[in-house]
Amino acid sequence: MRRKRLYEGKAKVLFEGPEPGTLVQYFKDDATAFNAEKRGTITGKGVLNNRISEFIMTRLNEVGIPTHFVRRLNMREQLVREVEIVPLEVVVRNVAAGQFAKRFKVDEGTPLPRAIVEYYYKSDELGDPLVTEEHITAFGWAAIQDLDEMVQMALRVNDYLSGLFRGCGLRLVDFKLEFGRLWEDEQMRLVLADEISPDSCRLWDVETGERMDKDRFRRDLGGVEEAYQEVARRLGVLPEAGPVDLKGPKSVQ
Repeated sequence: MRRKRLYEGKAKVLFEGPEPGTLVQYFKDDATAFNAEKRGTITGKGVLNNRISEFIMTRLNEVGIPTHFVRRLNMREQLVREVEIVPLEVVVRNVAAGQFAKRFKVDEGTPLPRAIVEYYYKSDELGDPLVTEEHITAFGWAAIQDLDEMVQMALRVNDYLSGLFRGCGLRLVDFKLEFGRLWEDEQMRLVLADEISPDSCRLWDVETGERMDKDRFRRDLGGVEEAYQEVARRLGVLPEAGPVDLKGPKSVQ
């Protein structure tokens, strides 16, 4: 069935939904890093991220953290509410890693004294720069009350996911969230949007410190597909077919 394609990003495609106010979010196997300077394919990533994000978004909805997620439609697609994306990435850091460790010359793996929340402006052209509340409010990307609400939600998500992953033997090092404005009955509320998966989280094995996320792709560590599968297995959402069949339709890929 032909559907209207509304947007294609680095990891997902958005199609017009079956009902007004909905979209179909399709997960691709494409992988990018360093602002798309590095590109590749992680076989089965779209299927696994769809399942993982469905699991997490459902749990967050159940504990009162609103998301755009409605339901999973098939192996690679989920139905989501249409939202106006806030042009910010909200990053929560529990452990020094990646660019944060380099920026402050801190050894990777150093626990932070408390969770640190950072904002990045969503712009591939500018390289998603780190920004402050003053930048955000001056350019009108979000109001102070919006930022307060996003930080509160981000810290609640951090508390919940830290416990969830710890129960699976995984350490939540840091993660990225995106938010959207959902309009209902002429009222606006902020909800979590996009996805939560090994694409957007740093996850290390508690016992070995092994990286179980997209850093394996960024740093050419190998075993990328196996790491994503292991996260899905520990969460109990590995597709019944396992790692076979995980290629998407050629018409979309």
